[in-house]
Amino acid sequence: MAKYDNSFTDELRQRLSLVDVISRRVPLVKKGQNYWGCCPFHNEKTPSFSVNEEKGFYHCFGCGEHGDIISFTMKSQNVDFKEAIKELADMAGIKMPEIKQKSQAQIEAEENYIKITDDAAKIYQDLLYQDSGKIALEYIKKRGFTDEMIKKYRIGYAPKNNIISARFNNIKPDKLVATGLVRIGNYGPYDFFRDKLMFPICNAHNQIVAFSGRSLDGSEPKYINTTDTELFHKKQTIFGFNFARDAIHKNNRSIVVEGQIDAIQMQTHGFPETVAPLGTALTEDHIAILCKSNRNIIFCFDGDNAGQKAAIRACTLVLPFLRENSDVKFAFVTGGKDPDEILKNQGEAAMKKIIDNATPLIDFLWESVNKNYLVNTPGGRTSAEKYLKDCISKIQDKIFQNEINEEYNSRKFNQWHKWKKQEYKPEVELPDIDIMTVNVVKEIVQTYPEITEKYLDFLTSLNISFENDVKKTDLSLENAEKFIVSLKLQRYIKKLEQEKQEIINESLKNNTSNTDILNEINNKINDANNKLENLLDMNNK
Repeated sequence: MAKYDNSFTDELRQRLSLVDVISRRVPLVKKGQNYWGCCPFHNEKTPSFSVNEEKGFYHCFGCGEHGDIISFTMKSQNVDFKEAIKELADMAGIKMPEIKQKSQAQIEAEENYIKITDDAAKIYQDLLYQDSGKIALEYIKKRGFTDEMIKKYRIGYAPKNNIISARFNNIKPDKLVATGLVRIGNYGPYDFFRDKLMFPICNAHNQIVAFSGRSLDGSEPKYINTTDTELFHKKQTIFGFNFARDAIHKNNRSIVVEGQIDAIQMQTHGFPETVAPLGTALTEDHIAILCKSNRNIIFCFDGDNAGQKAAIRACTLVLPFLRENSDVKFAFVTGGKDPDEILKNQGEAAMKKIIDNATPLIDFLWESVNKNYLVNTPGGRTSAEKYLKDCISKIQDKIFQNEINEEYNSRKFNQWHKWKKQEYKPEVELPDIDIMTVNVVKEIVQTYPEITEKYLDFLTSLNISFENDVKKTDLSLENAEKFIVSLKLQRYIKKLEQEKQEIINESLKNNTSNTDILNEINNKINDANNKLENLLDMNNK
């Protein structure tokens, strides 16, 4: 039998939900883990047509029809294979390539690729426990990884020398380059990963197709990944999905965190349904893969600005995949911590509380709009309403879209358009500022709109009402900006001091040492104080 390149059909199955495709022609009702409806291939009154989303097939217990997303399209529309995948490609929004027979050379190249990456993983694993990998091993052990965890996830160490190009010198350089492990320089082949803690990246078949390397000396970028190859596409690969797939099905949800270490720690400490994108760039393909397994997703990000932005991006990406039975939520780990630190210092119960208290998407989007737009002004409300309208329009289920729209219309009427405005309260309560400072800030905001635009996030976090007119400030534009920056620095220092005190209290309570974290915070405080002093000196000149 001729072998064909299945990458395109695999991508169709990956991007499209079998339930979504079939439900366009057959009304389906979920019962247990499967969906049921009346078979479209024979007449029946009692539903015997079963659809299994996780396994990707349908089966009729009445007439025996059985198949996948492609065979259903072929049979239900009486078209051939090519026409079926063309329709599915249009539905998925991807271009259909020429269907080509896979050559024996291609088959051998893929098998060779997998063998090289698997052998490389073994080399990296061995080196982690040798003298050259001592620092890497100490680091990963310090992060709470046991030998069992290291073995399960095949974590290793890439040394500073060109170990891969040397060990595989009997293989043609172009075959090594094709795996992304080696590059060709002016002096010949050299290793792409050097002096890195190595995390293998697996495909859905649990085969290693790429690696993610973490720096050990504090250099940036913190992580580097294998560049895209024939068998690895970063935008379509989710770290830990090969381990989490069964748990996602069993627990009826997935949890998405920001990094590989967080994902592994979550998986091994009570949250096996956890995965992570490779880097911070969550993509539409990642969402499609997760939603095909389960449309219930909890995004768990850091509570800092970067985490908030990542959450907003995730929110906009997931909107087209929402259905009336979707349960998408957002959880945040605050205080400069991440899931790894929470699990290590406070345990599974604390992490469970964060996950259980996650904010539903409809509330998260509403809070984000209130936080990022000055909804107590007509212009701010107009911009906020346009943004909400654009978000809601992404929801493909029209009935569900109308329900969300009505809910937001109700909130806008009750909270935005009342005579007495309700002020937005930020998630993290910050110390109040005195009335004189409030007045100066209001004068600056109403005098210099360009400053308002530049420092909008900070100004909205002050929880000040800017409705009433005030006199224009006597400060120049330059000094007005210095005032805002100095205020921002002062509040940042107070926040760091509070965080420092919390860590000290926690250390005393649990009899633990957090010296490294405290030193890092002290450095941040000193740096901020120096910036503040320099700013004040400039004001006095």
